[in-house]
Amino acid sequence: MSLAPRLDLRQSQQLVMTPQLQQAIRLLQLNNLELQSAIEAEMEANPLLEFAVAEPDEGGDVAPEPAGETDSFSEPDPATADELIADGNGAADAPIEADYWSNTEAAEPESAASSAAAAREPPGVGDIDALAEMRTTLADHLEAQAAAQLSGINLAIARYLIDLIDEAGYLRGDVPEVAAALGVQPLRVERILKLIQRFDPVGAGARTVAECLMVQAEDAGALTPPLRQLIRNLDLLARGELVSLRRICRVTADELNGLIRRLRQFNPRPGAGFGPVEARPVTPDVFVVRTARGWSVELNDATCPRVLVNRSYHAELARSAHGSARQFLTDCLQNASWLTKALDQRARTIVRVVSEIVRLQEGFFEAGISRLRPLTLRAVADSVGMHESTISRVTSGKYLSCERGVFELKYFFTPALSASDGGEQVSTEAVKSRLKSLIDGEKPDAILSDDKLVEVLRAEGFDVARRTVAKYREGLGIGSSVERRRRVALAG
Repeated sequence: MSLAPRLDLRQSQQLVMTPQLQQAIRLLQLNNLELQSAIEAEMEANPLLEFAVAEPDEGGDVAPEPAGETDSFSEPDPATADELIADGNGAADAPIEADYWSNTEAAEPESAASSAAAAREPPGVGDIDALAEMRTTLADHLEAQAAAQLSGINLAIARYLIDLIDEAGYLRGDVPEVAAALGVQPLRVERILKLIQRFDPVGAGARTVAECLMVQAEDAGALTPPLRQLIRNLDLLARGELVSLRRICRVTADELNGLIRRLRQFNPRPGAGFGPVEARPVTPDVFVVRTARGWSVELNDATCPRVLVNRSYHAELARSAHGSARQFLTDCLQNASWLTKALDQRARTIVRVVSEIVRLQEGFFEAGISRLRPLTLRAVADSVGMHESTISRVTSGKYLSCERGVFELKYFFTPALSASDGGEQVSTEAVKSRLKSLIDGEKPDAILSDDKLVEVLRAEGFDVARRTVAKYREGLGIGSSVERRRRVALAG
């Protein structure tokens, strides 16, 4: 075996994620409002970019752009990001997922949008909406305490848990699922959750009312064995079964009344005293309009900015530019041209994907939620010839406006439920809608039980089990038949 040095020639293929492709993918993920903020940031760094503003002439018509002054990319390439990848101009179109441990990349568009909005519209002293937004939310309050006491992975776990806490202060998630998502031990997540429950307000992060009251009673030093038993049997207290409670707690009637008075001093909604999560008005990115030839998909031009390259300004500056200044102008021209091309690709891709969604869900646009079909990202990706992750980017955070209202594009992707007659599968959203309509239409003297609801739904072609009906009912915030009968009785 020779150990002498030698030269070998090897041929291999390698995909490179170019800065241009990274920009195209990033723009594809943004909705129109976030896109406008991102373009404003680009314009601050590139003097050759400008917004295309249509100005009305004296006759009220839109004046055309002056010839030779500005132009958009003259021959937009219809290639999508998938096609660029196929040509070897970028890395594989794998899903771009925010790293929760750092969480910096995913926060950039939102922070940019917030800062841009704050710069344009400073809140006034008398602005009620601005004052409401200034109220600290429960999540902000808890996260500030977590940042002061934790660091590293423990802080990341705490932030993940805080994101799952609703406005009332309850954790809407399971510890094993959180542990699996973050790749840590469930015991570690449980320990961080117990710490969060001791933050101010005490009890925030509890999973049940009983756990919330138990934490508050223990923090106040009032968790005696009788009070512990009372909290564990809140269902008996709700039904007014005081005799059973006295026997379980082993107290007299007067002692039980004292325990109930002590229990009422605790707060079952620890998050109620904080500001609500900021509610932003939804601005549609796409319009779906009925025409004589069917459904038409149009981008929202009011929020979708159009960018032009001022080539005459470039020519004027280039006459006197030398050295590094000339190179700077060349780079600006290339970046501006690529940006206009990327924006054109983004518009084409969004229209193409939404058009396919409308075609596949035409029954929804014609007849409503009862005709909503099961749909997956892969089904749309296969239809339009794109990667599944590209469809995910197009549909994330974007909204569609049609005759039936404004819907997030993700709304049209629903799991499938088998039909009882063996026919075409139905969407779970259609089942939930029908379930809600049945309960809303029930008579006071004929409250439908879960078993009866299953019977009615199966007769209509929905193959559902009783536990499925109960899960959908609870997800819709509808009580059981016993609770509905009690509510009717109280109202009567």
